[in-house]
This record gives sequence, structure tokens and C-alpha cells, in this order.
Amino acid sequence: MSRFRRVLLSLPLLAGSGAAWADQTGLGAWNAGAAEVAAKSALVTSAMAYIKEETAKISDPALRRATEDAVFNKGTCIKSRVGMDAGKKQAVLDKLVSEGLIDPAEATRIPGGLVAGVFPGVVAEESACPNLPQPYGSAPGSVFGGHHSEPGGLAIHVAVNLTSSLHLADTYREVYGTLDAKGLPVVRHAGVGKDDKDLGIDQDLVLAAPIWHDWGKMMVFQWNADGSEYLEMNFGGNGKTDAWGAAGTTKTGGHHLIGLAESMARGLPPVFIITQAAAHGAPNAGNEYSVVNWLRTAAIMVGVDPVERGYLMKDATGKLRLPAVRKLGSVDILASLPAQSNLLYEYVLHNLSDADYTFTGPAVVQGELLLRTVALQFGYDPADTGRYNREYRNPVMSNLGAERLQILYANGGIERVQAEVGGLKKDGVIK
Repeated sequence: MSRFRRVLLSLPLLAGSGAAWADQTGLGAWNAGAAEVAAKSALVTSAMAYIKEETAKISDPALRRATEDAVFNKGTCIKSRVGMDAGKKQAVLDKLVSEGLIDPAEATRIPGGLVAGVFPGVVAEESACPNLPQPYGSAPGSVFGGHHSEPGGLAIHVAVNLTSSLHLADTYREVYGTLDAKGLPVVRHAGVGKDDKDLGIDQDLVLAAPIWHDWGKMMVFQWNADGSEYLEMNFGGNGKTDAWGAAGTTKTGGHHLIGLAESMARGLPPVFIITQAAAHGAPNAGNEYSVVNWLRTAAIMVGVDPVERGYLMKDATGKLRLPAVRKLGSVDILASLPAQSNLLYEYVLHNLSDADYTFTGPAVVQGELLLRTVALQFGYDPADTGRYNREYRNPVMSNLGAERLQILYANGGIERVQAEVGGLKKDGVIK
């Protein structure tokens, strides 16, 4: 084993200091600093430009306007938080607990307790127009030390997912939706079947779902004073009896549920909201109950009836299920296939497009260790947590990405990493 690999294995993953974690019902102390770092990154700004360009292609005017407002309007109102005073928040928490959609033990893990996990701090709390605590373009892609956990990581992550979503849809069109002269499907590459109407893949869902899915990260992953992030609470199930009362767990990241609540509060279509909900688990292979629970949770958060709104239905046994949002002639799919939910390709596509963490998760672990290994030669001491995170780790990650660092290291060793970081120092990105 090389000396460098021994160093990598011996270094613990850098995390924020516990002393820096404030009550998460308030605003992150370094939110503005993270926005400044992200605004100087060509990687982040180009990702935002790409997302804006693709948003403009959404054909449904209402969905397009809602997406543009939620993502690019710095003064957008958080619809799901309007009028949400302390009493209403407590009523939501009580309902989630009674419905088995939150584990009360989570309160001990989150600074500020359950209310901070479900309702992270926002600007102008309890006003007629609560505002986001940070822009879409400065939020990270996950918890500190997780994938894309740098200022602007959300935009980079979404750019990857959006690209994957578009290519996956075209793949299915080219393999199953391109027809020959006899009307039979043939494999044809280069986008020949892109505009095919036979399959009816909804391009608006292909575009909008990846852009919306992680929207809640602007609230959930705010920035602590030392350049680390808020902790995320997992809910949407109690982790024990989530499979329609049987053993199972549907706990998931709070950002997923907060984003769903916002889509519901904005009145977006049921088919879109169900597609968005499928990001963390497609409703196939017996996993329908997960999506059902996430929709139940979000509906409670905004005080709407999910059955009345068309997000869920009750089957013959009274069990909440996903509805048939499309028809086969005049016959409900559920009527002809009573044991199968109305599974749409778009649900599965969206779930697949959110899978870049399979590489980016391990990449950030190695990227963190690589940066720590070369930090001292650039004048940064990992033990000086605040300065290290704010002035070195976060700017380097925002400009290069842990993924690029990992690939460069795998192909060229530590010298390639040193050269990349050295280039940032030369350009003044790090001091």
C-alpha cells in the first residue's frame, strides 16, 4: 500500500464542529457567504444557466411559470409556509406523529427538535410571504460530507439529473417508440424517435421533476458559521410499521417531503406531484407504499386531503393507493389490474435520473481526503475548521467538484489534484 493511500485511510472525514450548530429553526449564519462562493464558480453558474434554459422548454404554462418562480425568483413566496405559525406547526407535528409518519426520537438528533426538522428557518417567518433562506444556486446537494455538499452543489446535482432524465427518455423513445413502415418498433439511434407520439412520454415531467425534486434543500441544508451544514431530519414514516401497517420503513430525507409540500401548495398537477414523489423510490416491486406515505406526509404539511386532490385513492379494502391518473380508453388501469398501481414510465425514469449519488457519494469521501492531504501546502490547516471550510474546502469543491477531483486522482495521482488546486490559488479562488 502506498504512503498516500495509507494517509487517506487514516484521515477521518471532516465535519462541522458541533459547537457551530445553532437552533435550526433560525437562519444559517453563513448562508450569505455560501452564496458569494457559489456566485464565483463557473461550474455553478453554468449549471444554473442550463437549468434555466431547460425550464423554458416546459410546455405547460402554469408548470413552467411555477418552476421559474420557485427556482429563479429570489423573492419567491414559500407557499407551503404562508400563515404557518407556531400553533399550526405543532398541529402538523401532532398529526404526523399520530399517523405514524414521523419518529419522535428524531427530535433528539436535530438542533431545534421536530419543528426544526419539518419547518427549517426561513426569512420573514409567519408573514404573508415567507422567503427562502438562500438561493437555489448556493444550496448544497446533500448533507455536509455527502454528494455535492458544496455551495452550489444543488445546481450541479440537478444539472446531472436533468441531463440523465432527458437522455433516459430519449433512450426509451429510440428503442421502443421508433416505428418502421409496418408500425413495428425498431431500434434507431440519434434521436429519430424523439418526437414520437406513440409512447406518449410526457416531456414536461421529464424536464420539471428533476428541477423540483430537491427544491427543499434550500431550507434543509443551510450553512453554519463554520462552513458546515444544518442536519437533515428523516421522516415520512416511523421506520417500523410503514408498509400499510406492516413491517417496513419509509423514512426519507426531509428535503424530499418539503419539496412535495411546496408543489402541493402551488397546486401543481397530481401526475407531476406523484412523479416528483417517486424520486426516492419508484412505486414498483412492492414499493408503492413508500410513495403513498410521502404523499400523505406532504399533504398533512399543507393541510390538504390527498384523495380529494387526486394524489391518492382508496382501493376496495380502504387502503390508500396511487390513483390511475391516465385512462386506457374508458377503463381505469386499476380496474383491469386490481393488484397493480398505475405505474407510469415517468415515475421510474425520475427515480433512475436521481441515481448519480452511486458515484458522487463515494467520490466526495475521497475528494474530502484528497483536499485534506494537500491542504497544508496551500496554507490551510484542517484543524482550523471554520477557515478550512469557508476559504478552502467549499470554494475548491464549488469550482471543481469532488467528482472531478476523484477522476483526476484515479487517472493521474495526487499530482493532478495538486495542480488543480494550485490553479485555483493562482486565479485567486483560494488565498
